[in-house]
Amino acid sequence: MEQYERLWQYQQVDMELDQYEKEMRGNSNRKELLKHRDFLLEQQNVLKKIEADVEIMSDRMEALADEITRLSGSVSEAAASFEANRPQDIEEARKQIAAIQKLIGTISRYEAELAKMRKDSEARDRQQREVRVRAAKARAEFDRIKVIYDEEYKVAAVKLETLKKKVAKEAEGIDPALMEKYKAIKRHSTPPITKIHDDRCGGCNMQLPAADMNRIRTGAPYVECENCGRIILVK
Repeated sequence: MEQYERLWQYQQVDMELDQYEKEMRGNSNRKELLKHRDFLLEQQNVLKKIEADVEIMSDRMEALADEITRLSGSVSEAAASFEANRPQDIEEARKQIAAIQKLIGTISRYEAELAKMRKDSEARDRQQREVRVRAAKARAEFDRIKVIYDEEYKVAAVKLETLKKKVAKEAEGIDPALMEKYKAIKRHSTPPITKIHDDRCGGCNMQLPAADMNRIRTGAPYVECENCGRIILVK
């Protein structure tokens, strides 16, 4: 029983440490820092996406401008050829005019696409500036809160270290196998050790089976809950 009594005492300080670490994680300034950090990361990803889009758009705009120049040259050449070498019949004239109109139509489509992409590019530039402004404000707020939180953490870290040393001290003399069992139970049931209350598990409140109650009546110092797996101390 001595080992289980030691483990019970260990659990008291272990739970105190867990609670304090939970309080540290729940610190309002820490939460604000994480919120601003996540926002900054999000804005960085947005900027990368905008930059990638702008690069693609720039390449497409350059290609369109080159193609418009090339097609405009083709139109000029076709028109000059038409004037220099007048078709012998009306059908041939229609074919040449249709070819020139097709080139002009393609140029018009490319010019419309180019104009739209220029507007989109300007919109991306505005969006990029807005993102940078938001990110700068978030960064300034992050830096401000971090100064406050760092001071709070210095104080909290002292108590945290004290509690860790206390937990380590309480662990001395406890059978390693029993400690591993405690940690295994803790992964799914906290606290891992409880006491019996009105023939029920003090952790999950389930009625103990008759076999366990018989063991307790015959002097067993503890039993294990069949429902939640906790160690149930009798005393």
